[in-house]
Amino acid sequence: MNTVIIITDYEEIKLKMQENLVLLRGSDRLLSVNYDNAPDVLYDIRPDIVILHEHERREKTIGIIKYLKERRIFSNSNIVLLANVYDKDFILEAYDEGINDYITLQSEPSEILIRVINSIKMSGMKSKAKRFEKILEFYNIIDISSEFYSTKFENEIFSTELLRENYENGSYMMLSPTENCKKDFSTDKMNTILKNVLRINDIVSGPSGAKYGILLQDDIEGAIKVFEKIKAELIDKKYDLRAGITAIDSNKFDEIKKKTISALNSAILSDKEYVIYSAEGSSSENWLDFPEDKDKTYKFYKKAFGQKIENVIAPVFFRLQKTYEEKIGDADIEQFTDEQQSVFRIINGKNESRLTMIYPGYSKLVITITHTGFDSPENRTITIPLKEITQAKIDEIVESFINEFMGIYRHI
Repeated sequence: MNTVIIITDYEEIKLKMQENLVLLRGSDRLLSVNYDNAPDVLYDIRPDIVILHEHERREKTIGIIKYLKERRIFSNSNIVLLANVYDKDFILEAYDEGINDYITLQSEPSEILIRVINSIKMSGMKSKAKRFEKILEFYNIIDISSEFYSTKFENEIFSTELLRENYENGSYMMLSPTENCKKDFSTDKMNTILKNVLRINDIVSGPSGAKYGILLQDDIEGAIKVFEKIKAELIDKKYDLRAGITAIDSNKFDEIKKKTISALNSAILSDKEYVIYSAEGSSSENWLDFPEDKDKTYKFYKKAFGQKIENVIAPVFFRLQKTYEEKIGDADIEQFTDEQQSVFRIINGKNESRLTMIYPGYSKLVITITHTGFDSPENRTITIPLKEITQAKIDEIVESFINEFMGIYRHI
């Protein structure tokens, strides 16, 4: 059963609309109410369709629209404006406030009926989608506070979406506040901004900590425009955003996300508003190559390696820190890199796991892994020829170290 309510102060308008809607189903309820009693009646009935006759004082009409749109209990209700005459400016103002459709007193009876029936169908679709949303919330697939997809199921949802829709020219964007303003960052405000700026086809996950992921059918330029619109909404806020953006070149979401995290971390480290992932700029297969020059001294190679380890390993460590610090429970993750070493450590009370990378000579990188304070430490040293080292290899070693810590920690 669908409930249609007509809001008007004129008896003849009520009768005219009842006559035009006579072909609605027998199970549908058709009610009417005047403007003064409308808020209370609407709240009690919560209709599927509101046919709102234009009041002689238009601000009262806009007031009823706002009343409906500002209350979640009317989220499934569709509003059809019944205008006295066609007035483009007023109708556009009503659309801005949230109406779904409009008719005029001069509209043909068939047009009125068709538009109301279409609005009933749309309201039914909203109700059905809401039921599905409640199921997704129950299983934590949708984050209740943000109404976006939970990051816990992000890989499955976004991977399915990449297969289901055409993202050949699409992009993926990750957002994060700058480190200096995280304490002032409000996810509630950010959720509202994203809902106002993004379109219904934009798929969003988060927040994870303070990060959001957005899957767009727009290309890189379109993603930048979306980011600029989001930034424009932050003018009066106390925080600033950074973004990593990647063009979608496959349907393997885990790879796309990894690239985007790398771009986001580069934006944060370099204090740029956004960084677009570049395969060429991120290539790491030859980042340890040195000139074949026999006259170069050990001191030269040590200095050259120190510069490369700071420029390459530091971003990897930073990215993995930000990726895992929200997943690893009560433990703290710290990392730093200088010309002598790179250290990645996880601390939980008196227990500490530490991964240290040093360059002691010409041909090998030495990695030491130590676990202190645990009953069954698995300490070891790994040596890797420089020619075999890639960023992917570093990722693999550090992520294995993190998973090792988590495995030991679970058995404490």
